[in-house]
Amino acid sequence: MTEFGYFLSCEEHGPAELVEQARMAEQAGFTSLWISDHYHPWNDGQGQSPFVWSVIGALSQAVSLPVQTAVTCPLIRIHPAVVAQAAATSAVQLDGRFRLGIGSGEALNEHILGDAWPEADVRLEMLEEAVHVMRELFTGEQISHRGKHYTVENARLYTVPDEPVPIDVSAFGPHAAEVAGRIGDGFITMAPDAPAIERFRRSGGGTKPVSAGLKVCWATDKDEAVRTAHRLWANEQLPGELAQLLPTPRHFEQASQLVGPERIDASLACGDDPDAHVEAVKEYVDAGFDTVYVNQIGPDQQGFFDFYRTKVLPRLEG
Repeated sequence: MTEFGYFLSCEEHGPAELVEQARMAEQAGFTSLWISDHYHPWNDGQGQSPFVWSVIGALSQAVSLPVQTAVTCPLIRIHPAVVAQAAATSAVQLDGRFRLGIGSGEALNEHILGDAWPEADVRLEMLEEAVHVMRELFTGEQISHRGKHYTVENARLYTVPDEPVPIDVSAFGPHAAEVAGRIGDGFITMAPDAPAIERFRRSGGGTKPVSAGLKVCWATDKDEAVRTAHRLWANEQLPGELAQLLPTPRHFEQASQLVGPERIDASLACGDDPDAHVEAVKEYVDAGFDTVYVNQIGPDQQGFFDFYRTKVLPRLEG
């Protein structure tokens, strides 16, 4: 049976707000949390980008829900040996209720140190090596590694959970889904894509968990909801590899001028019609996802949680 989690947006909210949203999500009946990991927001209108590992530490003290990054890029901005330490500590803080969600990243976040931004196939190759490094470190043994992309010398994690941290891999294309099936403990995506699940399972994923996220914008005025979603998240509708290649929030703002409000209205559940929200989430349920994470766009979080607690989650769970 599909479970329903809440997707905390570090691009749109500060640390204290995210912790409070997690509390509201638990009270509303959501059973787990995703949290994004960014250095920059997608555009200046979103306006935030706290360090995810600090927020996870706060979440571990505020709620009892499982937490997963969606997603961390362990390739360039942060070395996989350091990501492994952060993930292991998070798992200890959360008493094992932590999964590390990883992906091949975006130039938006990863170019900030001046490193070259590799093409997609190279990033997937780096991701596979990074997973190997992190799994070795999760054993708590001292390791050294000299690979094509990473070097680790005499490294040992002293704070590790009782079980290795599960690593779920994000994928948005056929090749990436196959890599996720081969190296991941689970699969993450952002579309109700049943063929991607099937490709993941055929490539070694088997019965491992598959999760997806979607955005909605609850408001009592649908037109207001569409305007809010368009102002803050028009970038969600940019095609192809733009999300991986554009380097700054300003570039995303420029590209998002090509996305009209009507596109948002057609693609997101906006407003306060329970049928629209149930239908949007049910697309993911019908595609075969084990967990679906919902994110509310905009400032009216309490209204959203009240709406989902009373009007949406009971119908989905029923």
